[in-house]
Amino acid sequence: MENVKAVTFDVGGTLIEPWPSVGHAYAEVAQRHGVEVEPDVVTGQFVKAWQARGDFAYTKDAWATIVDQSFDGLTTTLPSRTFFDELYDEFATSKPWFIYPDVIASLAALKKRKMRMAVISNWDDRLRMLLESLELAHEFEVIIVSAEVGFTKPSPEIFQAAVKALQLPPAQILHVGDSEIEDHHGAQAAGFQSRWLCRDAAEPIGNCITSLNDLIQ
Repeated sequence: MENVKAVTFDVGGTLIEPWPSVGHAYAEVAQRHGVEVEPDVVTGQFVKAWQARGDFAYTKDAWATIVDQSFDGLTTTLPSRTFFDELYDEFATSKPWFIYPDVIASLAALKKRKMRMAVISNWDDRLRMLLESLELAHEFEVIIVSAEVGFTKPSPEIFQAAVKALQLPPAQILHVGDSEIEDHHGAQAAGFQSRWLCRDAAEPIGNCITSLNDLIQ
C-alpha cells in the first residue's frame, strides 16, 4: 500500500453477503405468502439468472426479472405480481445480510492509521439505506453507487467519480473488491492501485488477497 491515501471498497462479496443464502432469504419471504420452496433450488436458479444477466441496470425492474427467474417453475404466480415488493424492501435492511468477520476490525485499523475510506459499488438506490441499517455507512467518507452515477464497474467513469469526490490522484487510491474484472481490472484501468479479494483462495497470488486483514499487515 505504498503512497496510498485512501482505500475504496466494493460491497457485495467484499464487505457483506446474503445470509444464510439468497435462496433462504427469498424462501422466507415467499413462505409468508403461502409459497413453499427449497432454498437451495432458489439459490441455484438465482445464480444461473445472475450469471446470465448481461448488462444489468440495477433498477427495481431489473431485480424483479432476476427474482422471477429465481422462482421460475416453482410458483404459479411470479413474485413480481405478488411478494416482490416486500422482498425488495427487505434487502434494504440488515436482516438478510452478513458482515464478513474481517470487516469491522480492518476498517477500524485503517481508520486508526488515518486512512480515508470510501465505497465504490455496483448497486441500486437501496445501498445507502442498507449500509445505515448495517451500521457501516459512518465508516466511509464517500459512497459511490452505480445507480446514482449512471456507470457500473469496470467503467472508468465510476472510479473517476470517486477520484473527484476524494480529491486525490488515482494512484493514491487503493481499490479492494472480489471481482477480478469489475474491481481489480477496472481499478487498474482507472489508474488506481488494486487488491483483488479472493476469500476462497488457498493462498494469495499476485495482487490477490484472501482477507481484508491482509491490508493491515
